[in-house]
Amino acid sequence: MKFLSILLLFTGLGIGTSGFAQKANVVTFGLCTDVHIPTMHDSEYRMTTFIDAMKKEKPDFIIELGDFSIPKPEYQKAYDIWNSFPGEKHHVIGNHEMDGGTTLEKALAYREMESSYYSFDKNGFHFVVLDGNDKVDPSKKGYQQLIGSEQLAWLRQDLEKSQFPTILFSHQGLSIYKTHQETYGVENFEEVQALLQAHNSLHPDRKVIASFNGHTHTDYAENIGGIWYISTTSMAYHWLGEDYEHIRYSAEVDKNYRWIKFTAPFKEPLFTTVTISSKGTIKIAGKKTEWVGPSPFELGFPENLKPYVHPEISKKKLRF
Repeated sequence: MKFLSILLLFTGLGIGTSGFAQKANVVTFGLCTDVHIPTMHDSEYRMTTFIDAMKKEKPDFIIELGDFSIPKPEYQKAYDIWNSFPGEKHHVIGNHEMDGGTTLEKALAYREMESSYYSFDKNGFHFVVLDGNDKVDPSKKGYQQLIGSEQLAWLRQDLEKSQFPTILFSHQGLSIYKTHQETYGVENFEEVQALLQAHNSLHPDRKVIASFNGHTHTDYAENIGGIWYISTTSMAYHWLGEDYEHIRYSAEVDKNYRWIKFTAPFKEPLFTTVTISSKGTIKIAGKKTEWVGPSPFELGFPENLKPYVHPEISKKKLRF
């Protein structure tokens, strides 16, 4: 009778006769994006701050979402700091990785990447890294934003083979984001979203639950068709443009780093950790700092962008 009472107690708690309730899968990763090492005079400090924090927090892996740097000797120290993290590390290829005549092949080789798009599993979750730099028109120069047909075919097959819920990483967003300046996001975002929705309708047990991107230097999250599209702001600054030129540090810094005056830098580097549980939650730890000098809006930047443009990665708890 005593054994039967204990058995009924465990069953009543939803634990069952096989022991304890099934443990949730949980994965935590450190996240930063748009470090722009060549642009900022204090990039090594920013990268050191991130890596030191990650060494203490010990996430399952770290990832940067593109626009890290180009492979030149003067930026090697920042790469070395990144590589000093003792755990698993991942890169995403951004549009500025190929600046200065750098080829995609060289950018990949420098990061010891076999491909600009790939996938991996961790703690019961499937992660997919995409490359949003495919050419809309190969004859045109300049930055282009596309997930090309070959990559889409690979993505479809990769999702089909996966046995776990999926999280996507890309530099350019897979949803559209419009500002007064330009449109951010891959040009065929509707096609990509349709592919993801089709997969989810067929495989709800291993659906795509979230897509993280950089590129916009903004902070927002939007749920479209049950998938969270999450934009993470830059580690370093928000880009303003020539209309908002302002010397932020000193004439000497401006002389050596000529792009800073067109930005609104963050006093401390922004990065975060993300924890995802199979119980249906995405927790973004968040991080907040201050502007260096006047805010964009003190310089006349459009007020309607205030919800997205701030020196912060917002703390969020999202459900899927």
